Amino acid sequence: MEQATPDTSVALIVGVTGMTGLSLVEGLKNPTALDRPWKVYGAARRPMPDRFPSSLLDRYLTFDALDYENTFKELSPIAHEITHVFWVAFQLQESEEVNINLNSMMLTNVLQVLRSAVPSRLRHLTLQTGTKHYMGPIFDPSLANQLVHHESPFQEDVPRLPYPNFYYALEDLVASQSSFTYSVHRSSIIMGASSRSIHNGLLTLSVYAIICRHQGLPFRYPGNRYTWEHFCDMTDSQVLAEQHVWAAVSRKAKNQAFNCTNGDFFTWKSLWKVLSEIFDVPFVDFDETEKFDIAAMIKDKGKVWDEIVGKHGLQKTKIEEVTCFDALTTVLNFEFQHVCSMNKSREFGFFGFANTLKKIPVWVERLREMKMIP
Repeated sequence: MEQATPDTSVALIVGVTGMTGLSLVEGLKNPTALDRPWKVYGAARRPMPDRFPSSLLDRYLTFDALDYENTFKELSPIAHEITHVFWVAFQLQESEEVNINLNSMMLTNVLQVLRSAVPSRLRHLTLQTGTKHYMGPIFDPSLANQLVHHESPFQEDVPRLPYPNFYYALEDLVASQSSFTYSVHRSSIIMGASSRSIHNGLLTLSVYAIICRHQGLPFRYPGNRYTWEHFCDMTDSQVLAEQHVWAAVSRKAKNQAFNCTNGDFFTWKSLWKVLSEIFDVPFVDFDETEKFDIAAMIKDKGKVWDEIVGKHGLQKTKIEEVTCFDALTTVLNFEFQHVCSMNKSREFGFFGFANTLKKIPVWVERLREMKMIP
């Protein structure tokens, strides 16, 4: 294996198989996008998935960050090389208190191994969180009905909400370190391509549209009128990866938190029209009298998805592995505009953007190339 020279930046992407992780690999290895050479290590809990661009990685590591001994065994041989950590890994359970414990333990274990290297070269860590920072633990059923969110557009300098939040715990953990700098990246709904993402809204909607087409069902909107008609934003995984790297090498961005969105807004009605065209299903306008529970409906479609997978020779996945209908239902039933301010990012010098509705078909095509959908 080629050894890193003193002037080489060496990245460790923890959570490399997710949407942002994949975009980080491609961004760091794009010779036209960066002014320095990068050696890139990727880490995940499970072996490398099919159709992952393994040639772009200098090494793929498999370890369970919840297990310190396993983390030390796999990570310590390269710990002395790492200059930058890109933390895009999550463990998500229903209880936010459990999320705090699990995610804090993962990050603590990895940092402990990296700090034990002699000498340690770690200079910067980028931490990915999200807009739950401004809304509270919306997926915790014991707390969701009590939450009072911040007014939108969400801005980075608002005070923390009085609810448990593993994003807060991770921010406090990295801010308490004195041996390296950090940056926090608060994404909106992430759009991208990956065979392993806990919450991949675009893949979830794609599966839904494909099942509707396969069975001749109406492609009905599973949210409320408010989100159908009001503004929302998204975060393209390539824009998010670009912001991670920008902050990692920008002096001005050190020890700062930044929102990261595409910089534009859409209504779910406009996005529904795009999806209807892509998947060749008739557009169905919102009808308040026909609201339905998509999560309940999709639970009966496991065999239908198996049939689609076999018919088109797709990667063998179960419907529950590639969809997140419960989380999507929460988002599509907000009673407020889910939008973030990008002013701070722009003021600090980050100008990445994407046209949300134009990028939807690009990512759908990428999912097709990965054989995730037909």
